[in-house]
Amino acid sequence: MPGKALILVENLSVPFDRRVWQESTTLRDAGWEVHVICPQGTKRDTEAEAVVDGVHIHRYPLQAATGGPAGYLQEYGSALWHTLRLARKVGPVDVVHACNPPDLLYLVAKYLKRHGAKFIFDQHDLCPELYLSRFDRGQDLLYRGVCALERATYRAADVVISTNESYRQVARIRGGKKPEDVFVVRSAPVVERFHEVPAEPELKKGKPYLLAYLGVMGPQDGVDYALRALAKLRDEVGRTDWHAVFVGSGDAFDDMVALSAKLGLANQVEFTGRISDEDLVRYLSTADVCLSPDPLNPLNDVSTMNKVMEYMAMSKPIVSFELREARVSAGDAAVYAPANDESAFAKLVAQLLDDPEERARMGKLGQARVAGALSWENSAKNLLAAYEHAVKS
Repeated sequence: MPGKALILVENLSVPFDRRVWQESTTLRDAGWEVHVICPQGTKRDTEAEAVVDGVHIHRYPLQAATGGPAGYLQEYGSALWHTLRLARKVGPVDVVHACNPPDLLYLVAKYLKRHGAKFIFDQHDLCPELYLSRFDRGQDLLYRGVCALERATYRAADVVISTNESYRQVARIRGGKKPEDVFVVRSAPVVERFHEVPAEPELKKGKPYLLAYLGVMGPQDGVDYALRALAKLRDEVGRTDWHAVFVGSGDAFDDMVALSAKLGLANQVEFTGRISDEDLVRYLSTADVCLSPDPLNPLNDVSTMNKVMEYMAMSKPIVSFELREARVSAGDAAVYAPANDESAFAKLVAQLLDDPEERARMGKLGQARVAGALSWENSAKNLLAAYEHAVKS
């Protein structure tokens, strides 16, 4: 079965995109010749072409969108042109594997299908829900356009890969795909990346406890909810015995730093930006409680949060809002505040800080989950099954 596969991704460079890199290396190990087309990074993954561990990577320059939807139209138009240009350079392939967002890459996939390729749609995000959650514009003309692009992508796809069962249901019901044509390939932490090291008390900045957030900082990611909850932890619960670190970046980063200062948290909250894997595991190994503050909205309720999986890989207890897929992922490795209730979120943080035995128990449960049923080993089997089904369809 193995032949030549081309993976298309627009929103992150590779290998920095951990899910795409796991998929690429899994296919390589199964005998596929793997090519990836993606944007260039700003500080890493900057070469236009590279062969990394046997995977052929073709990168293009891309200016990330700023502002509203118009900026994204410009970004996506440029990405689409470069992706098609590089796909022609790669030449005929057996499988084209397009990862969203955006739901525009099906246009490149249709071009390659005319030359004999099978099309696998790897749905990382539900773009209609992403639009509603990010822009707060309601079901306007652009929203209807986003829905039309998703429908066109489903129609073009021979196989759909979903990140969880909620997304699989959307592919079946909204996308009209047959059950046998939809495969669940869950994202899973890279074991080599997430491993505990000795805690470093100095990272707590003189406080007894360290709270940690890891992830993207966009408008829908809930960093603002976390900051307001920390202010309530101080003001309503009366706890100042903690230091908090927020690891990651995104287009809401500057706004979140400003909000922290406005809330009077500047001396207790540290924003690191993107950091090395070595520094990341230092912070997470030292953390006492990890924060997953994604608010309830149309996207977050049905999405698997990578940070939840990564916290569990590091054996850390989690405080989350009540979200459907958060419970599926974390189970009893997390405690859950009512949706978007910042006061309740703060109280749960305080409860865990006061109960080291419960923190240890939750951490062990989480680590067992990502080492077992939620491991990449299981996802890899489904990925290869999806490819086999696509080639034979």
